[in-house]
Amino acid sequence: MSAIDRPKGQPPTATYDSAFLKACRREPVPHTPVWFMRQAGRSLPEYLKVREGIPMLESCMRPELVAEITLQPVRRHEVDAAIYFSDIVVPLKAIGVDLDIKPGVGPVVEKPIRTRADLDQLRALTPDDVRYVTEAIGLLTRELGPTPLIGFAGAPFTLASYLVEGGPSRNHEHTKSLMYGDPQLWADLLDRLADITAAFLKVQIEAGASAVQLFDSWVGALAPADYRRSVLPASEKVFRAVEGYGVPRIHFGVGTGELLGLMGEAGADVVGVDWRVPLDEAARRVGPGRALQGNLDPAVLFAPTEVVEEKAQEVLDAAAGLEGHVFNLGHGVLPSMDPDALTRLVEYVHERSAR
Repeated sequence: MSAIDRPKGQPPTATYDSAFLKACRREPVPHTPVWFMRQAGRSLPEYLKVREGIPMLESCMRPELVAEITLQPVRRHEVDAAIYFSDIVVPLKAIGVDLDIKPGVGPVVEKPIRTRADLDQLRALTPDDVRYVTEAIGLLTRELGPTPLIGFAGAPFTLASYLVEGGPSRNHEHTKSLMYGDPQLWADLLDRLADITAAFLKVQIEAGASAVQLFDSWVGALAPADYRRSVLPASEKVFRAVEGYGVPRIHFGVGTGELLGLMGEAGADVVGVDWRVPLDEAARRVGPGRALQGNLDPAVLFAPTEVVEEKAQEVLDAAAGLEGHVFNLGHGVLPSMDPDALTRLVEYVHERSAR
């Protein structure tokens, strides 16, 4: 039995036979399932309306608001899975790290981690720290019915990068300086973040999430040898911690074409692919036994409909021989994107891939 088979004797859940979960398990599907990263918000006018005047982190801690925002793209686009509305720094905020999400900038950490003493900022995460997550997922699973909910968390490397840099970074100079210059402190930092991340994912799964995705947004900045030595052990620890729940585990990063095989090796059941590597080539790099997710360039959505459909067909054609495929963008929905273009894309993929 694979890690994502339903344990014997356990009755099927409402979402078990969904196209999304079947594709994750590499089973035959009635159509290629579709969902979009950052689909909950950003480009939707209804999202902007309900979030008006509410800071990002606060919006992540209001269960009813989280549920509403998570449901909006499911209602509008009829995607095959919902993605829980949150932010990768929420568990860090929950354990008391002094940070904020500044509009136009992103997460900013008041006291970056640069020394061993700075690790004291990172205590263990408990379910009580994020009770609003449990409440929001309870609301969502009742509303979603047979539509799966994807939980998510930031991967240890990406969280470490924010914590060490103090915010977003183009070159990750402080991060790499610590990784190369004090490998033991680096390993201890990632190990602690792996425990926090795993605890955050467990809360979401136990509350009812049908799958989880680990976002390693910045790990494409590393060479494969550095990833294997300095990142892989922590990512493996996260995936191993949630393996027993039997839900699909997705791993995604940006600019990770050279790391795809290693990202699968970390323990993912599904490997996310950005738009830089065709899916058939990505499958060769990842190897057998894993589904793929991706990988339309988000910028294509600004082109005329016929061009979008042509490029979407190229993705479907490249995925034709895969064991399992979840259609997605190669990164997130852009704020200025026309929501109707996303709705049309879902319709096109469903229609063209229907068995």
